[in-house]
Amino acid sequence: MQGTLYLCATPIGNLEDITLRVLRTLKEVDLIAAEDTRNSIKLLNHYEIKTPMTSYHEFNKIDKAYQLVEKLKQGQNIALITDAGTPGISDPGEELVRICYEEGIEVTSLPGASAVITALTISGLKNRRFCFEAFLPKDKKERARVLEELKKETRTIIIYEAPHHLVKTLQELLDTLGDRNISIIKELTKRYENVDRTTFSKALVGYSGCDPKGEHVIVIEGKSKQQIEEEKRDAFTSISIEDHVKQYENQGMDHKEAMRMVAKDRGISRRDVYQALL
Repeated sequence: MQGTLYLCATPIGNLEDITLRVLRTLKEVDLIAAEDTRNSIKLLNHYEIKTPMTSYHEFNKIDKAYQLVEKLKQGQNIALITDAGTPGISDPGEELVRICYEEGIEVTSLPGASAVITALTISGLKNRRFCFEAFLPKDKKERARVLEELKKETRTIIIYEAPHHLVKTLQELLDTLGDRNISIIKELTKRYENVDRTTFSKALVGYSGCDPKGEHVIVIEGKSKQQIEEEKRDAFTSISIEDHVKQYENQGMDHKEAMRMVAKDRGISRRDVYQALL
């Protein structure tokens, strides 16, 4: 029989944030594939887990994935762990899962700690709808494209950032998204965990002249419907009401419907549109 790949969530800081099921699985599997064996050995030693480990990281994620799949086909059970949190979220585990499914290998996830969810729940911002961007792309063109998309995002946005890039990223976000309510959360679940509920502009003032420390999660307020409507109205002020009506008529609308749409776009009454046309 083939083995199973177990995606095992590990603590993101506090070593007590690990489930009994994950501990049992790490002891019972034949092999643990770890993103950084030097980091993971601390966790395994803490819980006296003697299971053999092998490295699985960004730079060997394809070749090593096929090697692991062969072991799974031979009947071995393998646990995948990342440096911290849930495997497959912003790490090379995504590739291993994909290849396992392509090769007909069973995959199951053992839930636990996740920085994105932990940060969202303590951010104080709306959490019913959110989008996760992980780390912004390093490539300039790709980064600009993603930032432009986020400019229109109405959901709460979650971004990871390293301390030495934090100030630059905050400035880019301010320049692109405009000033927003944000929460900057650092050192999640650790002794010096901190939630800074602020704005882009205030945060930049606060970080002026100092070097941020620790890993950070930036939770950003999405664009409100009111802001979207205001931007639409502002965009239409550059053309006359008459030209605005003609735009809709050129799309095939009759005069009455075109007037109704113009009134809606500009946030005015149809009587105002009628008077302007006169």
